[in-house]
This record gives sequence, structure tokens and C-alpha cells, in this order.
Amino acid sequence: MKPAQIARLLLIAAALPLVAHAQQKEDPQALQKRIAALEAGQQAILKELQEIKALLQTRTTTTVPTAAASAGAATGPVSVENAPSRGDAKAPITIVEFSDFECPFCSRYVRDTYSQIQREYVDTGKVRYVFRNFPLEGLHPQAFGAAVAGECARAQGKFWEMHDRMFANQRALTQAGLMQTAAAIGLDTDAFGKCLASDAPKKKVRDDLADAAALNASATPTFFFGTADKTGKVKVLQRIQGAKTFAVFKSTVDALLAGTKD
Repeated sequence: MKPAQIARLLLIAAALPLVAHAQQKEDPQALQKRIAALEAGQQAILKELQEIKALLQTRTTTTVPTAAASAGAATGPVSVENAPSRGDAKAPITIVEFSDFECPFCSRYVRDTYSQIQREYVDTGKVRYVFRNFPLEGLHPQAFGAAVAGECARAQGKFWEMHDRMFANQRALTQAGLMQTAAAIGLDTDAFGKCLASDAPKKKVRDDLADAAALNASATPTFFFGTADKTGKVKVLQRIQGAKTFAVFKSTVDALLAGTKD
């Protein structure tokens, strides 16, 4: 709900006592009915405001309902094997994002923050950026299929094109919508359709989910920052949960880059 709508509800709530006072000269029975109606309306408004408050408190993440993960850094390294990435593989810092293509907060992050990270850090060789799947099937019924579609696009060398389109239009994550997107980015749609029905990309998504659980990731998006070792795994130095602003990411990455120079 937009702030203007919230303000309107507050104004209505504030006006209720005045309306009741203006009806004091009416027939007692009619007045009682009006008062009852106003009280019912007031309760509905209060309930809606409580729901708005709850939504605002969780406005940067979609959380896994059954997870009991901590907000601290992961205890183990993060694998980036067989995962799509951007940037120099030898960059001093690696960011691993666990994300859900149907998550509205993930979409907002891609729109407002990711492009800035790419320009300032990935394109300049300072950061390698890795994407891993974390579809919250219990909350987002089309997320798993979208993750599989991303893997199938990657099989044809166009993961990031599919990634950008799916996040830009989350209403097109149906089977038909995914096929249209595949055609729009120039994929072989016959091969893409066969891939969607195959087991290999689904297993890859399940493996990503298992790793997210092992890393105590409890919400989308979740980010792990660290340095890659010789085996390709990332030693975690920092973790961010939620669609934070670019300023938050910038301060984190700059501090880690400064640490690699010591």
C-alpha cells in the first residue's frame, strides 16, 4: 500500500469521532446503528494498519517461514562451481547471491542496486559476481520453474539475459511466459522446452537449495562476500541479508577490498 493510502486511512480514523458527534440529534435507534457501523469500520482500519506495519517491518526480504537461521556470517565456504558468474574470476572479492526470481524484494534489488554494483565493481575487475538459486516454493509457486528456466538459458549461453528479463517482468514466469522470453532473447525454443522438462536443471536448482540451507540462508535475497581459494570455493568474510541500498553494499565491498591490500 502506498503512503498516500495509509494517510487516507489515518484521516478516516481520526474523523470517526467527529462524525459520531454530528449524529447526536438523530433518532436513538438510527444513531446506534451508525455508531455500530463506525465501530466496525474503525476495527477494519486498525486491522489493516496492523497488516501494513507487519509488511513494512519485512520490506527488504522474503523469509523462509520454517527456517531458523542466524543473521551472522556462514560457518563454511560457499561453492561457486557450476554457477553463472560475471566479472574476473581472479577478482579480489567474490559476491555470491542466493535469489528467487519471483521474490519482489529480489526484483527491487536488481533494479535499484545490482546495476550499480556491476558498473562500479564487476566491470572494473574488483568483484566477481555469482548467482545461485534459492526459490521459495512455499511462497512463490512459479519460482522453481523460473530457476530451471535460468539454468536452461545458461545451457545456451544466455543466463544473464534471461535473468534480467525474468526479474524485470515477474508476471511472465508462467510456462508460456518463459517460452516467450526465451524466444525474445534468441534461444533455440525447441531445445529450451526440452531442457525445461529434463531432470538435470531441476537437480541443479535442488543442489543450490541444499547449499542455501547448509549456509543458514533464511531469506531472499541473501549475499555472501569473500575471497575465492584455489578450489574455487569462497571463504565467507561478510554476509548481507535483504535488498539493501547500494550504499550498504559499497561500504561492505570497499572495506573488504581495503582488507585484501593489507
